[in-house]
Amino acid sequence: MKKFAWLSAILLASLPTIALAAGAVEGGSKQATNWSAIGMFVGFVGLTLVITYWAAKRTASAADFYSAGGGITGFQNGLAIAGDYMSAASFLGISGLVYTSGYDGLIYSVGWLVGWPIVTFLIAEQLRNLGKFTFADVTSFRLGQTEIRILAACGSLVTVAFYLIAQMVGAGKLIQLLFGLDYWIAVVLVGGLMMIYVTFGGMKATTWVQIIKAVLLLSGATFMAGAVLYKFGFSPEALFAKATEVHPKKLAIMEPGTLISNPLSAISLGLALMFGTAGLPHILMRFFTVKDAQAARKSVFYATGFIGYFYILTFIIGFGAITLVSTDAMFLDGSILEKTRSGIAAIKGGSNMAAIHLANAVGGNLFLGFISAVAFATILAVVSGLALAGASSISHDLYGMVIKGGNANEQDEIRVSKIATLVLGVLAIFLGIVFENQNVAFMVGLAFAIAASCNFPVLVMSIFWRGLTTRGAVVGGFLGLLSAVVGVVLSPAVWEVTLGFAKGSAPVKLDNPALFSMAIAFAGIWLVSILDRSKRAAVDRDGFDAQYVRSQTGIGAASATAH
Repeated sequence: MKKFAWLSAILLASLPTIALAAGAVEGGSKQATNWSAIGMFVGFVGLTLVITYWAAKRTASAADFYSAGGGITGFQNGLAIAGDYMSAASFLGISGLVYTSGYDGLIYSVGWLVGWPIVTFLIAEQLRNLGKFTFADVTSFRLGQTEIRILAACGSLVTVAFYLIAQMVGAGKLIQLLFGLDYWIAVVLVGGLMMIYVTFGGMKATTWVQIIKAVLLLSGATFMAGAVLYKFGFSPEALFAKATEVHPKKLAIMEPGTLISNPLSAISLGLALMFGTAGLPHILMRFFTVKDAQAARKSVFYATGFIGYFYILTFIIGFGAITLVSTDAMFLDGSILEKTRSGIAAIKGGSNMAAIHLANAVGGNLFLGFISAVAFATILAVVSGLALAGASSISHDLYGMVIKGGNANEQDEIRVSKIATLVLGVLAIFLGIVFENQNVAFMVGLAFAIAASCNFPVLVMSIFWRGLTTRGAVVGGFLGLLSAVVGVVLSPAVWEVTLGFAKGSAPVKLDNPALFSMAIAFAGIWLVSILDRSKRAAVDRDGFDAQYVRSQTGIGAASATAH
């Protein structure tokens, strides 16, 4: 605990110092010190470190570290899920996409929202009844432990890595914009805080950080959207009319096709967003923090309401930014727009910062500080959940169940998880720097494609299809994972924009590969399973009845979960 206090003190002390050391921004000018933003940043970080210290004293067992001892209520977990799901992609990314593309930017929010009925009706109750700490507990219930857990860990870690990229980019751009810091310093700061939260506080600290962040974000976004509508007499029609007047694309921003014009790309992206939700390891872990399946269902009910309401607000925020940001000449250092450009494309920090600029336009410097701190809190809460999910895959699935064959000492397992958190933190910092110029909503869309192509097919088939075998799950799951990763890397967004190859040279023309990678995964699972005649296959099929009874009734679930 002394080590924790020492690290906390250094980080808290360094925040204002780093802010004051604001470096040069575009045009060679110095960024004005935003004391309200600094104060709220320090206040929030201080509060979350206190929560982490409190949680660390109450985290003694593996159940405490991975699932908060199962003591979170349905309402609390619903708020925490919303806090985990309303990421930098949701707040900064979607509002930025609406700012640049109008109506079409909603494809992300609609896709993410409609994934929740799938979670509600297909997997929430079954997951809680069958699992313990990670979703691999569910997929390996009747299948081969070693093979399935390796697959689940690989799928989880790749998903977490891509998801982390978006959060780190959002955090880096936010702090760079406000304090004039070098981008890489901002990314390192976020990575360091994330490692402290997860390493010392586990799921309890992560849960309460997510709950506080959800309340703050919903409150701030409500005020911002209300302030935008107030300026237009609470008339959405007047808001849209003004937006079409000032936007370069004019009336086209009220029509589909400005962001994604290829129907095949739209379908592929929609599949990734809708089914990827049910394969996100950091979201699935949240269902093990409640006491029973009923509480798990309540969690999804509350979370869906909070998330749906929030996505409506991001639509208003995006259009508000079109009308009030691209036409406003004032910001932190006297000019919101670069002197060499004007209009939509000139916003400092890129389109990801549209909501932050809007906060200044409607609420002044104080509200800007609040929203900036909330955006920072958003990113910290999500990266903490992601890091915990990734570390749990390594410590529980790989170390505890594969290497130690289920006989690992709890304290050793927690120690491995903490080491894994540090490694993931360093990886997140590196990837955040490499992918600096990507839209954060787009990057999360790639993470959803991987989750929908590997985790979701194996999870849903293991729960509902008697014919699934270990061999089928492993082959199909890895086919889905590899095809999704290859499709992402060879897509125009990564091949050309991130890796720098010539425009038009990308081997894969779809930005999101889910349409094909999901089909490959399901086809591989089905074909290999029906052709599997091994002894293991017979055991896999015979175990379905016992699994089905427990998944639907919960009989035996209580004894499998440490409280």
